[in-house]
Amino acid sequence: MSAHERTEVAVITGADSGIGRATAVRLAEAGMDVGITWHTDLKGAEETAEEVRARGQRAVVAQMDLTRLPVAAGTVDELCDRLGRIDVLVNNAGTGTMTPFMDLELEDVRRVLDVDLVGPFLCGQRAARHMIQQGEGGRIVNVTSVHEHQPRVGAAPYCAAKGGLGLLTQVMALELAEHGITVNAVAPGEIATPMTGQEDTDPHTESRPGIPLGRPGDAREIAAVIAFLAGPDASYVTGASWAADGGMLRMGPQAGSHLESDDWRRP
Repeated sequence: MSAHERTEVAVITGADSGIGRATAVRLAEAGMDVGITWHTDLKGAEETAEEVRARGQRAVVAQMDLTRLPVAAGTVDELCDRLGRIDVLVNNAGTGTMTPFMDLELEDVRRVLDVDLVGPFLCGQRAARHMIQQGEGGRIVNVTSVHEHQPRVGAAPYCAAKGGLGLLTQVMALELAEHGITVNAVAPGEIATPMTGQEDTDPHTESRPGIPLGRPGDAREIAAVIAFLAGPDASYVTGASWAADGGMLRMGPQAGSHLESDDWRRP
């Protein structure tokens, strides 16, 4: 990233709530202007924008429906134009299913793959073109999931998409490195957000025996990792997947927020 005296710009997809909103606030606190995309929750996006502005930074919002590809990826260009540049892209928007493999319809599979994999692919292309033209490098952070690395029953399209996004991250890192653009993934575990039905939950008061740290994560804890990867201190980090999961992945095949006891802790 350039050391020039200028305000950097971050575009965050799905920033109307949860991890996206927390990331917008964290990057605003780091001095960045923020472009915010929303799918159905305009009110939430405007609330995120207000939080960014309260920290002295510019914020603009734009609707993005990643089931409408390739048109939706043009929102990255729109936000870049409105904010004057783009230095950071956070591909955060996502969706999933909880449907058994044998019951899945092709339409549902394609929807999840578009939102979670093809959308980030196209948005990453758009952002990288601007970054290359600017000539000052950049940062792309793809929000995956622990299910980039481990399967989950009932989440076949989600796991396929997140696993694909993890390897896509590595290829992007290799190909964009010559332009000074780093590309990394952040793989959250269970996070207390609207997506997991825990919008107003204090994760520190929730018990999760199946997670070594014993609780869900806070969206701000994920935002902190994203902010590190989006900032100057991560200038030599690229092509990596950063698990932020309370130790869940270290549990191997027995991992899961669904476990109801601490019996696994004893040999």
